[in-house]
Amino acid sequence: MTEAPVIPPAPPAVKIERLKKRPDFLKAAKAPNLARGAVFMQMRPRHDDDPLIRVGFTATKKIGGSVERNRAKRRLREAARLLLPLHGRPSCDYVFIARGGTGQRPWGRLLDDVKTALISLAADLDRAGPGATPAPHAPAASDSSVSG
Repeated sequence: MTEAPVIPPAPPAVKIERLKKRPDFLKAAKAPNLARGAVFMQMRPRHDDDPLIRVGFTATKKIGGSVERNRAKRRLREAARLLLPLHGRPSCDYVFIARGGTGQRPWGRLLDDVKTALISLAADLDRAGPGATPAPHAPAASDSSVSG
């Protein structure tokens, strides 16, 4: 007799919404940030009681033409869709900024970059304490492997 495979329980349903307005991106730009591999991430705690996670994506023209920028943002959107419910913090805004190599980075390494950035930013928020804003990060030594 064969048994049905055990399916792990789904992560708790987290409401995620897109950032679309420029003022939201500008607020996030003043928040703590972190560069990991092919992704640069900003996290802004909103300090409200809304457990909503908001996320935005951007890629500058330094990445390349529109095809390269769109591919990089698509990959970041998928990585965020997979990892934010697991590692994102409620009541926070995240901005994912594509760096040089985001479109060509192996998928597993890109997921690792996003995961470690989410975990590091959350740990910094915990260390800073409630109501405080953590200090921005310096670029990691491993970031030199990606030009951008």
